[in-house]
Amino acid sequence: MSSTAELPGVADLPAALRRIAENAGAAILDVYEGRVAVEARQKADETPVTAADDAAEAVILAALRELTPDIPVVSEEAAAAGHIPDISGGRFWLVDPLDGTREFLSRNGEFTVNIALIEAGRPAAGVVHAPALKKTWVGAGPGTARTAEGSGPPVPIRTRPQPASGAVVVASRRHGDAAALDRFLAGHKVGARVDAGSSLKFCLVAAGEADLYPRFGRTMEWDTAAGHAVLLAAGGSVDRADTGAPLTYGKAGFENPYFIARGLPA
Repeated sequence: MSSTAELPGVADLPAALRRIAENAGAAILDVYEGRVAVEARQKADETPVTAADDAAEAVILAALRELTPDIPVVSEEAAAAGHIPDISGGRFWLVDPLDGTREFLSRNGEFTVNIALIEAGRPAAGVVHAPALKKTWVGAGPGTARTAEGSGPPVPIRTRPQPASGAVVVASRRHGDAAALDRFLAGHKVGARVDAGSSLKFCLVAAGEADLYPRFGRTMEWDTAAGHAVLLAAGGSVDRADTGAPLTYGKAGFENPYFIARGLPA
């Protein structure tokens, strides 16, 4: 299988992904800032979806069809409607057009656009864009992690060694098994705990602003793949909590096991 650098028609994949994600973010902000009415509805799994999810997905799917017409796309809202392409070739896109819909509805700004390229079960490239925060994180292989604010240039980021004072642990604001998290952290020196929404948790670890993101709660592959790609590019890791093996993608049902995202060891 060819590398991400050899994708047809893609001279600079991180720049292309940033552009697509930020265009999708602009569609989300049209709704968030009141230019389009917000109409939340419940999906079969009892999670909310809005016009912003739909608008962002339309932007992303059209752009990916143009960028890589031969690579299938698994997108959250399309998958919820039963539209799942054949991914047996091993290379496919995973898209969450609006990760953190509850954060969007509560208007705290902690929602993101997630786009990731999967190759042989691993995240090869990804972008996380936070429209309300005007920040973007992107990565496409070791040493390529970058962040950008607004329309500014990308700046390199990397994970940090865990500080002697203890790990900064980032956790889900709304989801997860608090007792399981407490049991896990009992074996670690913890300096601080920070709550955050959506895939921003991966980005905090990737940028060296946090050290651990243990997730003891349900996630889907499109929730994690983009942030996972950024964290790998910044020198971090994401491993299954049960076996310690790397978290992989393309699983039946697209549901993840519990996992631990890490920066560098102490």
